[in-house]
Amino acid sequence: MIKKLFTVLALVASSAAMAAGPTVPLDKAPIDLTDKESLQRGARIFQNYCLGCHQMEYQRYSRTFRDLGIPEDIGMETLGFTANKVGDHIKNAAPKADLANWFGAAPPDLTNVARVRGPDWLYTYMRSFYADPTRPFGVNNEVFPMVGMPHVLQELQGIPYKATETRLVDGVSTEVYVGIKTDGSGELSTEEYDSAMADLVNYLEYVGEPSKLESRSLGIKVLIFLGIFFIFAFLLKKEYWRDVH
Repeated sequence: MIKKLFTVLALVASSAAMAAGPTVPLDKAPIDLTDKESLQRGARIFQNYCLGCHQMEYQRYSRTFRDLGIPEDIGMETLGFTANKVGDHIKNAAPKADLANWFGAAPPDLTNVARVRGPDWLYTYMRSFYADPTRPFGVNNEVFPMVGMPHVLQELQGIPYKATETRLVDGVSTEVYVGIKTDGSGELSTEEYDSAMADLVNYLEYVGEPSKLESRSLGIKVLIFLGIFFIFAFLLKKEYWRDVH
């Protein structure tokens, strides 16, 4: 009975590992929720490149503008492409049935994607597309093999490809994958593209839990209050003990 149990557990673990696909080292996402300019740039990238297919149906334009320090009139003019009023949720206009027909499945809502996947995964994923003519949209992804979406940021990055080097592995010359490089045709350099993806992921991290901005501010205020309270408590203690002695 115990042998059967271990066999079942081994099969489950093996299946889970196969389903997870190959493991790719994740780069650390430079998250900084206090950088309002980064969050604003990330919001701009999302609205211009991602909103056509994805949406954030649990995030309102008004909350985004307020948290990111964007005046509502400017926000509606530059970012509110799908909003009739500032209180609307960030949704796209494409029918889900059409999106499902085009891509094989409706693109997921991205409100909580940073909480589900994690910022490091997203940061690495957005920089891991590469040209693959065997795929329907001509691209694949090192982090998410057989990805079912186009590389919508290719005009910024350029045409990416998997770079390899010939190295000796156990005494045998072998082509080893060393990363993603581009043909240089993009609007941004590699460093600029990485910075843009950091801004986008920073914004997605904020959207996943907007209260983090408030909690950080509140935490600082609480620490300041406790510091002042400690000073007064210490002085009061000295005053009490002076009478005792």
